[in-house]
Amino acid sequence: MYTLRRYPLKSVIIWTKRELLFFFALATVFTVLYELIGVKWLQVPFTPVGLVGTAVAFLVGFQNNAAYDRIWEARKIWGGIVNASRSLIITVKDSFYLHRSDAIQDETAVLKVITHRHVAWLTALRFAMRTKKPWEASYEVMHKKESFSYHVPEFESTLEEELKAHLSENELKHVMSQDNKPNAIIALQSAQLRTLTNEQKLWDFSFLNIQQILQELTALQGKSERIKNFPYPKQYGSIGYHFVHIFMWLLPLAIIPTFASMGLDISTSNPWIGKYFVWSNITFTVIVIWVFNTMLRIGLAGENPFEGSPNDVPISNISRGITRDILQIIEEDPAKIPPAIENKNDVQL
Repeated sequence: MYTLRRYPLKSVIIWTKRELLFFFALATVFTVLYELIGVKWLQVPFTPVGLVGTAVAFLVGFQNNAAYDRIWEARKIWGGIVNASRSLIITVKDSFYLHRSDAIQDETAVLKVITHRHVAWLTALRFAMRTKKPWEASYEVMHKKESFSYHVPEFESTLEEELKAHLSENELKHVMSQDNKPNAIIALQSAQLRTLTNEQKLWDFSFLNIQQILQELTALQGKSERIKNFPYPKQYGSIGYHFVHIFMWLLPLAIIPTFASMGLDISTSNPWIGKYFVWSNITFTVIVIWVFNTMLRIGLAGENPFEGSPNDVPISNISRGITRDILQIIEEDPAKIPPAIENKNDVQL
């Protein structure tokens, strides 16, 4: 997630520099054909081009709205994970039978296991959300297109390496053998809480409350997986993409004759400007096409809010914030609490 108030225009231009160069070449070629080679029939009326442009604007606007809805829903889901995670650890901490002689010792040990297991769940979930899908842009491609560098933590380490610090050897082996690793960790949590309740180390009523929180976390996980595993419908994205390119090829054919006609009118008062005025269409053609294409690119960039782009929901940062919160709740050794993730080039991931 980009953290400054707005993207500088320079960054937007660099982000679309390849398209800008292509648009400039396209407009120049059509102008050369029309003005220098004399292919005067290379023109179309402006009205049908304007109608195509209107249809494209509606489609691109619809795509941007849908992409924003996906991003905002994903952020609300992870906001829910923040709240449920804190509630889970606080509820577990306050739910042990304190009248037992061994309660304090048991509470500290068990609470640490449950807390670190929840950190493992957060870790497994964010790694699952970063798993590449066929419809997502690759990290390498995105990195080349951005005007600044950034690093996605999940692409620089492995899940197994990070889980080692939070799970026992047997639990780690079990979790890594499962297809849905976050779900396997939630199941381990539930099983231990049931055992604690059967051993009368946990209040029955508290067990029910904790189970509700686990169910909430499972529901939030499912909602997050739904966004990750169900892409923006390609019939809408593909039509918008193709329509923008049709509009891109038609626009010079409508603008060039208009500027040529304007040049004839100007030549009566200023012959030199009128003679070369048709060439100024290149600037306006590039600007119009660039605006439409950039709107399309923005929608495409927001379709998948977990793929690891600078505009995604910062699940790595959110997960680290939760980890720090819940480890501080159980009064973990400060040396064992990981530091907050620092933003690089104003990008929070």
